[in-house]
Amino acid sequence: MFPTLGDGPNSAPPPSRSLDLFDEVYRSGKPYTSAGARFVGQAAPDGPTKEHLLDFVYQPVTDSAGAVTGIFVEGYDVTERVKAEASLRASEERYRTLFDAIDEGFCIIEAARGGDDADFAYIVANPAFEPTTDLRDVVGRTIREVTPDEAQGWIDIYAEVLRSGRAIRFQRRLRATGRELELFASPLDDGTKSRVLVLINDVTERMTRERDRLALLELADAIREIENPDDLSHAAARILAETLRVSRAGYGTVDTRAETIRIDRDWNAPGVTSIAGTLHFREYGTYIDDLKRGETAVVTDARTDPRTCATAAMLERISARSFINMPVTEQGDFVALLFLNHAEPRGWSEDELALVREFAERTRTAVARLDAEKELRSLAASLEQQVEERTAERDRVWRNSRDLLVVVGADGVFRTVNPAWTQILGHHPDDVVGHSFLDFIWPEDADLTQSSLDRAAARADLTNFENRYRHKDGTPRWISWHTSAEGDLVYAYGRDITAAKHSAAELEQAQEALRQAQKLEAIGQLTGGVAHDFNNLLTIIKSSSDLLRRPDLPEERRRRYIDAISETVSRASRLTGQLLAFARRQSLKPEVFDAAERVRSVAEMLATIVGSRIPITLNVPDEPRWTEADASQFETALVNLVVNARDAMDGEGRLTIVVGEIYRSTFDEVRAPEAKTFATISVADTGVGISPERLTRIFEPFYTTKEVGKGTGLGLSQVYGFAKQSGGDVTVESRVGEGAVFTMYLPRTDRPSEGEQRPVDAVTRDDGGGRRVLVVEDNVDVGAFCTQLLDDLGYTTVWAKDAGEALSALEGGDRFDAVFSDVVMPGMNGIELATRIRDRFPGLPIVLTSGYSDVLAQKGRHGFELLQKPYAVEDLSRVLRRVARSRDASPVAER
Repeated sequence: MFPTLGDGPNSAPPPSRSLDLFDEVYRSGKPYTSAGARFVGQAAPDGPTKEHLLDFVYQPVTDSAGAVTGIFVEGYDVTERVKAEASLRASEERYRTLFDAIDEGFCIIEAARGGDDADFAYIVANPAFEPTTDLRDVVGRTIREVTPDEAQGWIDIYAEVLRSGRAIRFQRRLRATGRELELFASPLDDGTKSRVLVLINDVTERMTRERDRLALLELADAIREIENPDDLSHAAARILAETLRVSRAGYGTVDTRAETIRIDRDWNAPGVTSIAGTLHFREYGTYIDDLKRGETAVVTDARTDPRTCATAAMLERISARSFINMPVTEQGDFVALLFLNHAEPRGWSEDELALVREFAERTRTAVARLDAEKELRSLAASLEQQVEERTAERDRVWRNSRDLLVVVGADGVFRTVNPAWTQILGHHPDDVVGHSFLDFIWPEDADLTQSSLDRAAARADLTNFENRYRHKDGTPRWISWHTSAEGDLVYAYGRDITAAKHSAAELEQAQEALRQAQKLEAIGQLTGGVAHDFNNLLTIIKSSSDLLRRPDLPEERRRRYIDAISETVSRASRLTGQLLAFARRQSLKPEVFDAAERVRSVAEMLATIVGSRIPITLNVPDEPRWTEADASQFETALVNLVVNARDAMDGEGRLTIVVGEIYRSTFDEVRAPEAKTFATISVADTGVGISPERLTRIFEPFYTTKEVGKGTGLGLSQVYGFAKQSGGDVTVESRVGEGAVFTMYLPRTDRPSEGEQRPVDAVTRDDGGGRRVLVVEDNVDVGAFCTQLLDDLGYTTVWAKDAGEALSALEGGDRFDAVFSDVVMPGMNGIELATRIRDRFPGLPIVLTSGYSDVLAQKGRHGFELLQKPYAVEDLSRVLRRVARSRDASPVAER
């Protein structure tokens, strides 16, 4: 055997170090130990080697004087001991890893003392011990210190394990934490015979589920077997109390107004007194407020809960230091209470609350069922008699009904019909049953009736479905049906409405005749008034013209009669304009004006129209709302809306006029596709409103809801026609009894420039300057007069009697400075002619003239100049000079 030096932590020291050790021992005179020197030995030169670990002791040898005279070196073979210690360390490391990784709670306890004061101390606990038991910091403490209230029971179990020397498996509830535990306790065979190894599983959740399952099974048995509602409520309280180990449980009815509970019976644990009777909630706390809101009142300790701390003594007196009060509701009303009381403070888990809630719901349902069954049994005693009476009633109704009663299959075949078929349709029931409805239906209604029967059979019940059946005499009868379906059968009853149909038709005819009579009367009133006005105007013209023929008439009077004729013509023109406005055929004279300012300017006049009992509120912005329309027609439309509102309020109410604007994105583009923004003028009243069936007709000419003589129905027609022709629209919103809001929409435009204000030119002989004008007029008298008038103004004229002649003159090479054309002509009208001229001869000025035109009324001027008939010579001269000047300034050349 020989040593291998300096190899490992326990190897022998190198030679230099050995010498140092000897010196140290000589110097100090103290022994020194060198542990774990490694030696490799070989029994024979060629034999295997074997490693040995030795401990050396260097012992000084002294003489009588105490001086070190030598060193005694002794070696000990510690190979096996070192290996055993290394193995033990590895084993302990594996044990520690397993100890920390195990999911189950694990601990080792050791008997601390014996006798009557026996106890055990925790000496080891793995990381899973605390979450499993909910006990903290147990190592180094005894069982009596950790769980003093229940220590003896645990100590007895572990003492029995040590006494018997056998492992035991048991289940126990740890009251300190409420955990249900499954434990395996075994004596630890480490030679001490005083230690116990304990493995612990938390089975709380499993036991809770099993506990709840058994409780609900027992409740189900009680519900199945008990027929008395009071007995069932008491049984449910008992099962719940025993399951949750509480002092008391019960069920009582509640009077929320008096804030009382009446308890007929309650279940009480041994030694606990019943509280049956009537109790006032407020005597025991304020939690009644929670119950009224439908909330469960849960109190863990009455002394600390703010709702009960002031009345804790009262609650403790009835063994209710902790409790659950769960409200029971019926159709949303708080009617009863399921309560659990416990004499000691107690925490209530979510699982326990869920079980109480389940018991409350099942008990309430079962009690309601028992009450219903009790009532049903009471009714069943007389059911047979009731059935007989009702059957007799049904038979009487079936026989005596004056309506058709039928049962028809989905195939359309009648299963049964009542005797009314004979009275209403002339067919005996025996002739109907077994036949298809197609054998009796009016031919034109067959398809409609078949599709309706299909819907009825699919349980789409029909209401007031009308069709015609053929009477036995061959005439039709109108029937209104109501149906319901069961299975593949349709049950229906039908009422004969033939007479009502005839009456409705006759009434409609009478109403239509009345409407026509009203229209004729309105037209008569209108035409009579117009004829009267025109006769007055014609009288002036006729008288003035007759007087002008006198040769001796002074010049001053001559001018007066000429002025009278001119003014009368203007009045006649305004009168025809009003007529055309009523007919929605007027040719408008659009101009740019501020709608807001125009409304403000006529407000005083409107106030006069509506009277003092109708205040007018104006909501008009300060900034302008420029729009392009006929200003006079705008004022007329506004007056018509205000008069309509006044009549709707019967002369008393509130009227509001609002001016605003709206963008096309929020407006129907179909109504005015060219405009981007609209000025809105709304007139709102507080009148009787307009029914939905009348809303669709209020803008019709001559349609009115007023009494005869109080309106012609033309006012709203004028508003509608004006708005439409101006490129806008008018809408109405109304509710019967709440009033109506009429809103006009007129296209917005830019503010007019100063240059648009044109001065009136004086009429002079040389206005025309020899310019050539093509006159297009189909009326011989008007054409001759117009050409003569233009000649007098200094123009050179060519007269074409229709559009064809006009185009020929233009195509013939003649050069013209302007075209003056009537709109209403046979064949091609003036608008079409002007459009063709504009396309063929760009830049050639065109002036249109008309007193009335459908085309102008419906589509506007199409951008052409328009001179209204009758026109004054000054107007004609001014228009022709303006268009001629614009042509002279234009760079476009014409033929």
